[in-house]
Amino acid sequence: MMETERRVVDFVRGTAFGDVPPSAVELIKKQVLAVLGTTVAGASADGCEAVVNMAKEIGGAPEASILVHGGKVPAQQAAFVNGVMARALDFCDALAPGAHIGSAAIPAALAASELAGGCSGKDFLTAVAVGCELAVRLNLGEPEYDGFDPTGVAVPFASTAAAAKILRLSEKETWNALALAFNKCGASFQANVDGSLAVRVIEGWVAESGVTCARLAGRGITGPVNFLDGVYGYFHLFGRDRVSPEKVLSGLGATYEVRKLVFKKYPSCGLTQGSTDVILGLMADEGIESGDVERVEITVPPYTYKLVGHPFQVGSNPKVNAQFSIRYCVASALLRKGSKLAYFEEAMIRDPEVLRLAEKVEVISEADMEKRGHTPLDMRVLMKSGKEHLKSIDFVPGFPEKPLSGEEHMQRFRDCLGFAAKPVPEKQADAIIRAVDGLDAMDDVRGLVPLLLLG
Repeated sequence: MMETERRVVDFVRGTAFGDVPPSAVELIKKQVLAVLGTTVAGASADGCEAVVNMAKEIGGAPEASILVHGGKVPAQQAAFVNGVMARALDFCDALAPGAHIGSAAIPAALAASELAGGCSGKDFLTAVAVGCELAVRLNLGEPEYDGFDPTGVAVPFASTAAAAKILRLSEKETWNALALAFNKCGASFQANVDGSLAVRVIEGWVAESGVTCARLAGRGITGPVNFLDGVYGYFHLFGRDRVSPEKVLSGLGATYEVRKLVFKKYPSCGLTQGSTDVILGLMADEGIESGDVERVEITVPPYTYKLVGHPFQVGSNPKVNAQFSIRYCVASALLRKGSKLAYFEEAMIRDPEVLRLAEKVEVISEADMEKRGHTPLDMRVLMKSGKEHLKSIDFVPGFPEKPLSGEEHMQRFRDCLGFAAKPVPEKQADAIIRAVDGLDAMDDVRGLVPLLLLG
């Protein structure tokens, strides 16, 4: 009994920077750069300034920084606000089938670093790597989640592990922190389907939970020791008794599964990436113009359809609805010959021409598609001339099978800073890039904070 939990705790506490493979360190640096970029870009998105103002109004000990806007609040509140901003544009890293790890783990780790009075870049990278690795291994499949938001289920372990490691909790305290994190697991994909701001708030809660659980455990608050293998533990409640400890423990500490992280090429849900990429590819290869299209048919697995395949409605939160709609993403790409952050602003979403095109896009659910993986799709574009264009894919750009290039990662970051409501001078952008690239040589990761405060 408790062997699974013990090995997980040993991994979290015992891993040193030198134990993390260089390839995993470089990937985590890409993740940090991506999250800092999306935080800056998302700082003024719907709901973000409201949570910033609320945190400041509540007040409390000035322990950690609210990025971009400035000001200090209790560490868990800083993690919450920064997590909300990091997820707001849905352009952060992700993991199939839907967990967003970096936008919670990195704000939690940064807040914990300030709370601890400093943290070396090596220790920061190690904590984030360990937290992400644990969440990747605890990530479940579509049948197990069945409507649960993977971010709310698997990622509390990432933010908590990262915070616990930075705060140097003992074995017992780390165990209790992760056990408390288990009791914070939850959240529903209905938030995504209904286009609510809860999508980004859930991310903030997960970041906040990491710091809170670590702090509570440090003060002696206990959690269930059998939080994974227990009769009502994680593998039973969320894994539905289909997931074995071996999934988590196999190669733990020796091989790193963080290579499975996804970095999106386009600023929308991961399950819209394929449709966006295929239509843009067909336009480039076949010279397709939006005015010549009669209909677009896209066949996807049921999980994809339920999350992003439903008919598009502008609704009360247009940006979220657009981010989670294949129909909007394809229509926008057809009309604008690209996919940029600006195309998910409300004025662009309400464009009558893009709404008209969205009605021409049909998404079809097909169970047999599941045999091809997580992101397959078949697209059929019927032209007014009667000509048809067909294209099928199984993997999309940014997924491990088709990773983004270093240049594409850098372009993502600069696009985010270029989109920000508060301008980021080029020298400051370059300084952020250099700082992240040199994190393993940084004496104190708190040096990142001034670079992320914008006037």
